[in-house]
Amino acid sequence: MSEAQLGLLTATPIIIVFAGVLRAKGVLSTVATVSAVALSAAIAVVLFTTQ
Repeated sequence: MSEAQLGLLTATPIIIVFAGVLRAKGVLSTVATVSAVALSAAIAVVLFTTQ
């Protein structure tokens, strides 16, 4: 596993948790939270498979 893949495996869950915390505090709407989670997961999958 390359360093880039390890970074993706580390950063993606952090982004997802951060979006959840922002949603819990009322900063993000539900749609924005779902979008952030879905897009970060999709980007991570694409980058992970192409590295």
